[in-house]
Amino acid sequence: MSAPVGAQRQALVEALVVSLVVTVLVTAASAFLPDRYIATVVGFVFLGATWALVWRRDDAHVERAGLALGGLVLPGALDGKRAARAAGVSVMWAALLGAIFFGPFFFGWRIFWHPRGAFALHMAPLDLVNEIFGQLVIIALPEEAFYRGYLQSRLEEAMPSTIKIFGARVGPAVLVTSVIFALGHFATIREPARFAVFFPSLVFGWLRQRTGGIGASVAFHASCNVFSEVLGKGYRLY
Repeated sequence: MSAPVGAQRQALVEALVVSLVVTVLVTAASAFLPDRYIATVVGFVFLGATWALVWRRDDAHVERAGLALGGLVLPGALDGKRAARAAGVSVMWAALLGAIFFGPFFFGWRIFWHPRGAFALHMAPLDLVNEIFGQLVIIALPEEAFYRGYLQSRLEEAMPSTIKIFGARVGPAVLVTSVIFALGHFATIREPARFAVFFPSLVFGWLRQRTGGIGASVAFHASCNVFSEVLGKGYRLY
């Protein structure tokens, strides 16, 4: 059953205002902080907003927002089996979607960047582990917690999903979240190519709807970033 019109309007206004405030904060951080601090501070902004709006509330609200993370953030004794199962499911989804999308992405990436020479990744194992950890904990988790956990869930209250795609009920909330996600990326680094994140964002949003949580979108988001970084460094483009 849909929420009353007044409640839907309130959810929509709140989501848009919060998105504007958070986007302004991360844009300011990107503009005025030294480069080495930007990613960490931006991550804390996303996590702080998510804590204030979701995590500090009751368990039921956290669960509805898909932000329980296998029970890791809920008070009380940790259910190891639940946490392990949630992590396994997230990795499985990331691997499956990587197998589907990374091939086409590679060819599209080559067309866009026009790399010259052969691929040669000179990266120490420890550096690769550090890259994966950073993308997972500093980039993907904060962004997915805010955009898919708080924002998409709140927009779902205002604009409930109406159609089913590959087992997930989706609707305007996924589209609006992805538009805001892309605008936020462009605001921090004003390059038109940044708008391209709209498309993977649709997949992240679908994963949130399909799995009921953000774990799978965090894992796939991080794997996308790592794959892109490996290509850039392997072809010595960035």
